[in-house]
Amino acid sequence: MSRFRAIAALLCLPALAAAQAPTLDLALQRLYNFDFAGAHEILDRIIAAAPQDPLPVAFRSSAFLFYELDRLQILESEFLIDDQKLVEKKKPLLPDPLARKHFMEALDRTQRLADAALKANPDDRNALFALSISQGVTTDYVALIEKKQMSSLAPAKRSNNYAQRLLKLDPTFYDAYLSAGFSEYMIGSLPFFIKWFVHFDNVSGSKERGIQNLQLTARSGRYFRPFAKILLGIVALREKRPQDAQKLLLELARDYPSNPLFRKELAKLNAKLGVAAN
Repeated sequence: MSRFRAIAALLCLPALAAAQAPTLDLALQRLYNFDFAGAHEILDRIIAAAPQDPLPVAFRSSAFLFYELDRLQILESEFLIDDQKLVEKKKPLLPDPLARKHFMEALDRTQRLADAALKANPDDRNALFALSISQGVTTDYVALIEKKQMSSLAPAKRSNNYAQRLLKLDPTFYDAYLSAGFSEYMIGSLPFFIKWFVHFDNVSGSKERGIQNLQLTARSGRYFRPFAKILLGIVALREKRPQDAQKLLLELARDYPSNPLFRKELAKLNAKLGVAAN
């Protein structure tokens, strides 16, 4: 009997170890499944174990952003592909005050921790990536929730700058291509008279290059692979390529079955394309 208990205990060790060692990959798995509470629970444990690491704090700000984007139904395809809805201010959005407070606190803490890390080592890849994330989610919050598109260019530029610094240090840091790709596509989409006054480092305003960078993250990224697919799906819908968007949504719905948004958007697209539900 004692031998059986010993064997059972050994078999339980891997599960116990996994429970005691939360990872960013697991937190993002929860986040992309829109399990925001589960994502925060894991991130809180990671942050408690490594309080000087800015990266999990940056992802905490991402979790608050995605919560708001979902709650306000901003991620609905009709919103993101309709420029009029993106800029319309007749119906102001009402952010969750508590979520906004926690979002801002996470941004501030990320900045402080990353600045300290970069002071010790100007080439700290983790810190550069964290700052690229925090400035990127600031861009989204300002543009999509506060509807201040022009004001969102400043954090977008900073996010790109950090990503470009990171890619100079490590061209195989594939997650950084998301910010670089988004910047390329965004600048390429601006009206000429605005583009004339906007300059981003190493960004020419080529939509094609932007899409290629996003595709690189979608193929080889670690943390942002699903997010790159989301952005590519939005691009495909904006550019009237519904079959490409459908393929991406099929992959996202398969990989994140608990996310109702992917299933809902896929069903709407299938209906438009005349595809029967499985």
